[in-house]
Parts: sequence; C-alpha cells; structure tokens
Amino acid sequence: MSEAGKGSASASASTTAPVPAPGSDTYKGWLFKWTNYLKGYQRRWFVLSNGLLSYYRTQAEMAHTCRGTINLATAHIDTEDACNIVLSSGGRTYHLKASTEVERQRWVTALELAKAKAIHDSGDEEPTSQSDRSEIQGTLKILVSKLDDLSTCNDLIAKHGAALQRSLSELEGLKVAVDGGEKIKAVNERATLFRITSNAMINACRDFLDLAETHSKRWQRVLQYEREQRTHLEETIEQLAKQHNSLERAWREAPTLVSSSPSAPTTNKGSERSRKEEASDEDEDTEYFDAMEDSPAFITVTTSDNIQHRLVLDRQLPTHDIVFYDVERNRRTHIPDKPNYSLNLWSIMKNCIGKELSKIPMPVNFNEPLSMLQRLTEDLEYHELLDKAARCESSLEQMCLVAAFSVSSYSTTVHRTAKPFNPLLGETYELDCLEEYGYRSLCEQVSHHPPAAAHHVISQRGWTLWQEITIASKFRGKYLSIMPLGAIHLQFHSSGNHYVWRKVTSTVHNIIVGKLWIDQSGDIEIANHRTKETCQLKFSPYSYFSRDVPRKVTGVVADSNGQAHYILSGTWDDKMESAKIVQSSRGGSEGKQKTVYQTLSPKVLWKKYPLPDNAENMYYFSALALTLNELEDGVGLTDSRLRPDQRLMEEGRWDEANSEKQRLEEKQRAVRRRRDAEASDALDEGKRFKGGAESYQPVWFHQRRDSLTGETNFVYKGGYWETKERQDWSMCPDIF
Repeated sequence: MSEAGKGSASASASTTAPVPAPGSDTYKGWLFKWTNYLKGYQRRWFVLSNGLLSYYRTQAEMAHTCRGTINLATAHIDTEDACNIVLSSGGRTYHLKASTEVERQRWVTALELAKAKAIHDSGDEEPTSQSDRSEIQGTLKILVSKLDDLSTCNDLIAKHGAALQRSLSELEGLKVAVDGGEKIKAVNERATLFRITSNAMINACRDFLDLAETHSKRWQRVLQYEREQRTHLEETIEQLAKQHNSLERAWREAPTLVSSSPSAPTTNKGSERSRKEEASDEDEDTEYFDAMEDSPAFITVTTSDNIQHRLVLDRQLPTHDIVFYDVERNRRTHIPDKPNYSLNLWSIMKNCIGKELSKIPMPVNFNEPLSMLQRLTEDLEYHELLDKAARCESSLEQMCLVAAFSVSSYSTTVHRTAKPFNPLLGETYELDCLEEYGYRSLCEQVSHHPPAAAHHVISQRGWTLWQEITIASKFRGKYLSIMPLGAIHLQFHSSGNHYVWRKVTSTVHNIIVGKLWIDQSGDIEIANHRTKETCQLKFSPYSYFSRDVPRKVTGVVADSNGQAHYILSGTWDDKMESAKIVQSSRGGSEGKQKTVYQTLSPKVLWKKYPLPDNAENMYYFSALALTLNELEDGVGLTDSRLRPDQRLMEEGRWDEANSEKQRLEEKQRAVRRRRDAEASDALDEGKRFKGGAESYQPVWFHQRRDSLTGETNFVYKGGYWETKERQDWSMCPDIF
C-alpha cells in the first residue's frame, strides 16, 4: 500500500502526486476508505482543496467523476487509533485509514488547518442571523452608555480635581510650618497624578469601544458558528438515538441473511453495521487491499471437510426443549408485562459518575423483578453441560464442556439491561431441583458493603459447584462497568478434577442516549488443579471496525505441558463449538508470527435456548428466569421470593414497590446502627462483642481459607436443607 500523504501509488502504478506542506491550498494522496462489510476498506484518491475534501477511485477520475465531498467548515474530525480518521458532516460519515501513523498525522494536520481556514473564510460574509446582530448591537449600545457615564464621571473628577489643586495652591501661599508645606506639596502632586490616571482610563475605554465596534462582525460570526455547532450537535445526538432504535427494529424484522461467519450478527452489532454502511456509496469491482486490524492470535483450518459440510453441521444442531420444569411441577411460563413507563436513567446517573453503584439509592424503575441472588442462580440454566462433563473419561474433553458452561452463564444477559435488586444482608435464595435434575442450589447475601453473595450447588449427578461473588461497579459517564470479583469452584466427584475460574467484566453502554446494550469482555483462565490442564478463553470486546462476529469468544484447551489439544470458538449469546487439533505450525508474515492449527470438524458443545414468547415485554427473561420468583411453600423466611418490594414490582405496582424498598433499606440501616451501638457499648465495658457490623455472621455459610487460591471466602457449612425439612426457621434474621 502506498503512503497516503506522499501520494505515491505504487500499489496501482499511478502517477506520483506532489505533496505540498500541510496547510497549503491543495493536499492529495491515497487513503483507504471504508465501503461496506462485504468489501471492507478500499483504496481511494483524496484531494483536499479550498476547504473541501473529495475522493475518487483513481487519479484519472478527477477529470470526470467525483465519488463524494465533505465541507470541512462544518465537519467533525476524529481519530480512533494509530491510523484511522473519522470525518462526519451533514449526516455523512467517512471512515478513513492511512498506511502509517505518520501519514495519518499529516492528513489530520492538513484537515485541521483547512477546516480553520474554511471557517475563517466563511466568516468574511455578513452573518445571516438577525437575532445575533441585534444582540451584539444591543451590547454595543450598553457599552456606549457606560462610556458616557464614565465621561461624566471624568468631567466631575476634572472639575473637583482642579478645585482641589487651587485650594492646595492657596495653602502653599500661606505662611505655614516647613513640614506642613511639604505635605501640601505632596498632596498636590498626588492629585495631579489622579487626574492623569482618570484621563488615561477614559482614553482606554474609548479605545476599547472602538476596538469592539471594529471587531463586532467577527464576534457575530463566532457567536453564529458556536450556536450552529451546538444546534448541530443536539440534532445529531437526537438523530443517532432515533436511528439506533429504528435500525435495531429493522434488523430484527429483516430476513435471515446468509453469512460465512459462525453466527448471524445480532441486534446491537446489526445496528452498528447499518450505521457504518451508510457511508457506502459504491458497488465496485476493485481489488482488495489489506487494511484491516490484526488477526487473532491463532488460525484454525479444518482438515477434512469443506464449508458446505460446515453449513450442514449448523443445520443439524441439536434442538432444546425450552421448558425448564416438567409438567408435573406446573411452573409458570409468564409474568405480568413490564409497565410502559418513560424512564430517564441519565437524570439519576449523571450525579453518580465515579461512585460505587451499590451505594447509590436507585428506584425500582430501573430494576428487574429478580434479586442478584436469583441472577446468580441463573448460572445453572445449562447445568446439563456439567452432568455430561461428569461422565467424560477424558479430562480434556471435560475441560471443553466446563468452558462452554462458563460461557453459557452470560447468554441470558444480552438483553437484560435492567438492574437486579441488591439483596438485603442475610437474604437467601434456594432452588430445589433434586427430583427433576438432581441438584440443589442455595445463595446467601453474606456482606452488604461491599455486596457479596455466597453460592453452593450440589448435584447427585456427580459434581459440586461453589462461589463467592463480590460485585464492584463504576459509572464512567457513557457506560457502566460491572466487575464480578471472586473465584468459581467446580469439583467432579468420581475423578476429583477441581476447576477454578473467574468472571469477566460486563459493560452497559449508551447510558446517556440511545438504547442500552450489554457487552462482555476480558479473559478467563480455567485451571484443572488436579491435572494442571488449562483453558484460555478470550471474550472479544465490541469494536466498531471489526469484521468479526459480535460477542465473539475464542479459546484453547492445553495439557499440563502447554500443548494445545482443542480450539474453542463461538459467541457468548448463542453457542460454543470445539474442534480437536490434529496439527499445529508457526506461520505469518511481516514479522507477525501466528500459530496455525489444523483441526477436525467442529462439534457443538452448547446452544442457547430460544427465549419464551413475549419475552421482550417480560424483561427478556429466559424460561428459567420466569420461574425463579414464583412463590413456593416451605422456603426460608429470608428467601428472595418473599421480598415485598420485589413482589410489588413484578406485579406492576411500582409506586408501592418504591415505598416498600425505602422501608426495607431503612430497616436494614437501623439494624446495622443498633448492632454497631451494642458493639460500642460492649467495648466500653471491656467486653468482647461478636455482633458488630464487621463481624456479622451469615446463617448458612462461614469463612474458610481456600487451599488452592489462598483466598479467604465463604463456603457452605451445611444445615439448610435439614432445617427446611423440619421447618424450623427460628435462626433466620427478620429482614423483611
């Protein structure tokens, strides 16, 4: 690829263009322009002249066909990475890429100077806004009036100053003591200086007014430009928000497109693609140039089957029954529709930038009718992956299934932009699926600040899972970051394989304007501490310029020696596949080494269940989530199902729910104050008190040091299910 700023077109044998210094009237060169997702970036000849940036397919086209032009006087210039330039004006956006960072900087300099010159030149004309002229002329009238006042004051100063000097001169003529005469002379000199200073002040004021009148036209131009920019920005934000929603609707309603990527683009990426393709104005047959981002760290090549076989494989994916419980349990399949209230998240969040979200009182309007404990239990939606993993004879195959399970826990979050209820201290949630699926799950809120929940699951089908999750969250202005802290443990009974991993960061975008959407990003390392085998998973963050499928997840399963055996690929909102490696080699070009894996045909490990009908009106709950808050007999008195504000919110009675939420939170604060007071009194009396806020003891979990991670966390100490059988809940705190 040729250097953009120098204009040499070695890649296409074009004539060499002169390269004037940045800021000249004309600046030419080759740049890569984004066209569409089919053809990506294409090389174009750009000409910057007289404040206009125009582009052509070739230099020869300059004589007859211009492909597009942007007026820099009203354009916004942005840089995204080392080589990218984004120009937007009048609803059009050009995504450009230079060959090097140096060339990018030359273009940016030339564009900025041309923009400044265009704004200055356009200001030579009289402003068109009558209101601006009237406003500045009114200001000038006020200045003239004030200057008249100053002149009047100056006349008075001169008059009284002259009288003062005459009086002082008369005093000098009198016969006074020598010291008195000297003092009178000094006062006379000061009066003279005062008159000189006041005259200088008036002259400076006159000069200021003359200058203001001379530059009034420039002031009017500047004011008009700033007002237009502000209006344009407001209109752009509003237009983008409307386009975002309409494009998402159009994408959802559009027919399924044939794609070679692992899965079709989903709603959010679809809208972003549509916006980016607005800049595409060509359907050309030109050659392709390599101007894309770096490729992944590894490349997979199937050794036996072609793409047609891959498509057939996708069509033969196993189907899933979306009914989570069998008919005998008669679990509910719907909840009341979410009320159509107008919400303004920004009005609340704008005062919370940089603060810990868990410490901010939030109305239920931004919640979903589930607690964080119930959301944590949703990790078990694809528990059958662990049942299957428990039957694996190969620990490497078992690792693939465990990795798929770790990814599956994010599949329910793709549309779940509402916030779950923060559990009260001591709140619990049980999910008893012993008869249906062989497992029992229990969660308890073991800490309030920081908020932490402990979770324990035991399955009769050969596995036990436990975790303690602390949620750290920060509002960054445009987005909200949610960082789950803590390790997840999974142990299989027959083999003793013990897996440990941690969750990735969740990000809620479009807090200020547009439709909220969720992204997951980061790395997960799953370690089998018995065999020392590992799995490295990468959740790729959303990228505007990436050609990859959105929400992409890739991974490598390796043995204790670091030798890779399986490649994992898929998306966290749809499915995961594994492919067995048969050969690997090192390759690459231009000094970038890549590992190339040859694999067998991929096998589907996990596929997301479809959402229930009308899910968009039921907070996008899955079939499992719809059942989690259903009332059950015999649960603990602290169970989330019994939380009154959450129940009122689910029923659509949000005003009552907000009042009840305030009551519960104040009750919790009162209990904490009482506990702290008792601890303080005991300390004053020299006694040891175990009931202080920092030493609060959960009912069903206790702290233990983990021998693998070295961390101290809460683990299940037993007794809950036995207590449920006896129906003796006397040890439960009164939190509701």
